[in-house]
Amino acid sequence: MSRNERRKAGELKRGEAYSRFADDGSELRFEKGKARELRASRWWKNLVNRGICHYCGNHFPPEEITMDHVVPLALGGKSEKTNIVACCKDCNSKKKDSLAFEWNPDSKPEE
Repeated sequence: MSRNERRKAGELKRGEAYSRFADDGSELRFEKGKARELRASRWWKNLVNRGICHYCGNHFPPEEITMDHVVPLALGGKSEKTNIVACCKDCNSKKKDSLAFEWNPDSKPEE
């Protein structure tokens, strides 16, 4: 039975599903789970409703705002408020798994 099937059957609560992955060494899945929980929070919804990209400073409709980890999960970043910013889809795609100081929102994509 999959994790989602167990959760739907009531055997696992949402947070427990991710903590079990963390216990077996899958930190990335655990952090992605925490990011999903933050995405449902009032804190995140307020950031999205402001519609301001952290990187380029432009205004966007809420549906064009994405969550970005300042220190990417791939580089050991965590899904916590101090490491998450709201940004536009374009900046998020260009930044990829780099650190914010390694990336310039005005730079052209690599060819």
